[in-house]
Amino acid sequence: MSFPIRQLEAFRAVALKGSITRAAEEMAISQPAVSRLLSALSSSVEFELFQRSSGRLVPTREAEFLLREVERVLDNLGRIGQLTQDLSTRKAGHLRIACLPGFATSHLPKVLADFLSDRPNVTAVLEPDRPERILEWIIGEQYDCGVTDEFAGHPTVESSTILMRTVCILPTGHGLAAKAEIWPSDLAHERIIHTRRDSGFYQRLSEAFALRNMRLGSHVETRQFTAACMLVAAGAGVSVVSEMDAREYEHRGLVIRPFRPDVPHRLSLLRPSNARASLLALEFLDAFEKSLEPFRFR
Repeated sequence: MSFPIRQLEAFRAVALKGSITRAAEEMAISQPAVSRLLSALSSSVEFELFQRSSGRLVPTREAEFLLREVERVLDNLGRIGQLTQDLSTRKAGHLRIACLPGFATSHLPKVLADFLSDRPNVTAVLEPDRPERILEWIIGEQYDCGVTDEFAGHPTVESSTILMRTVCILPTGHGLAAKAEIWPSDLAHERIIHTRRDSGFYQRLSEAFALRNMRLGSHVETRQFTAACMLVAAGAGVSVVSEMDAREYEHRGLVIRPFRPDVPHRLSLLRPSNARASLLALEFLDAFEKSLEPFRFR
């Protein structure tokens, strides 16, 4: 047996208010409308809902048991209504983000914290790993979105690529700090810390050196710009990295100078193309992309 929600609301309103008049005011409908709703409900359950006592309508013994369940049902419906509203406005839900390890400890946590600050019912997973693993997760639809670099494309993945400015970073007190900008010729005899040799960024940086009949030296090879920043701050050498990462570690004593010629870093934002687009994920990716504006290559 099922009952129209409006009948249950009328029943609860009369039980709480003690009169049809006050229940009608509470529900913003007429008194006859409340009476019709109660009559229909009473006919369905086949017992009296109220008896009059001291001028008030009081639930019968049977109705008291029914009222407990009615309140539970209506409260649950209220929560469902709030949840659907939260979901439609992206105030509730679950967000799964895969990213490069460097992003998990630098720029991305602040962006995610800001994103969640006015979405108290949104939960999130932030999972760092290497680019190959991130791609596997996005292809398998295990994550809503991914932040990686040098994405070459895949038929089941949608992506956007953002060109990021890069800079030369030096340890405090380094002799090149007196220069306004750094060129490959300035780094001829420096201990250079660079990204992996199979990365697109390393290849483009090597080309910038080769065009000047120079070879990009190698002192330390590391996958992440953040590790390069920490190594330079510790005095292990110099590097060319994303300006965004460099600024995150500037307070540790890094000296930051423009690098010429421009060799932008290619950052890629991914999401599964076969899965129904998560509005929450799209909104987060938009917020993340806007956060990159101060560091984009023009």
